[in-house]
Amino acid sequence: MSLLSVTDLGVTAPTGRALVTGLTFDLEAGSRLGLIGESGSGKSVSSLAITGLLGAGLTASGSVLLDGVQVVGAAERRLVPLRGRAASVVFQEPLTALDPLMRIGRQVQEPIARHRGLRGAALRAAAVEALAEVSLTDERIARAYPHEISGGQRQRAAIAIALASRPKLLIADEPTTALDVTVQAEILALLDRLVEARGMALLFISHDLAVVSAMTSDVIVMRDGHAVKRGTMDALLAAPSDPDSADPYVIELVRSARALDAMLGEK
Repeated sequence: MSLLSVTDLGVTAPTGRALVTGLTFDLEAGSRLGLIGESGSGKSVSSLAITGLLGAGLTASGSVLLDGVQVVGAAERRLVPLRGRAASVVFQEPLTALDPLMRIGRQVQEPIARHRGLRGAALRAAAVEALAEVSLTDERIARAYPHEISGGQRQRAAIAIALASRPKLLIADEPTTALDVTVQAEILALLDRLVEARGMALLFISHDLAVVSAMTSDVIVMRDGHAVKRGTMDALLAAPSDPDSADPYVIELVRSARALDAMLGEK
């Protein structure tokens, strides 16, 4: 059985508009998959449906089996144990994802206590280890509130929190978009190293083709809530050379990414 099996997933807005339609894929333990598409393509709302975190008024249909548990239609009490144990999420903006009223160290301790059952000195030591794993070794960071540290440090802390419970699947939803280029590269390298070392599965979501290609070898291209292409990154990048059989949107996506790279390279 796949760690994550998504079948005919749909997400509908309160107005009745379909945000996602017919999304189907499997993700095996230890494997990596990229979801790529422009803003509004349905990739982020799909990740929320996978973890049962859809906002008020949004409804999911189809099937999402996460570690053998049906997420669609499940009661919240069944989903809470899955979050952290089966799957954890790193969101785009850590300043809004982190609790502004809680110190970083305490936020790292919470999933450890919940999912690993540690208490006291063992809990504190595990939190220090989790922060050190993301290169946050300064004791002042554990005592700080989110607004007191930099954006890169906040995202590292968010990664530490996501991984502290030792999940089987990490969902990274635009985890570097809010960061400058230098910090972005550091965070991507960190995620790559930790996913590899832990043997976790990775669902990596981004609008940036270059970022996705650095993190995964398999990809789903989404547009207007539909999957328009599923395959290897190599096949995706070869699309402009085969315009007769490739999807026009995929061709334009690759050409736009290459044009942007060329423009940035000239600066």
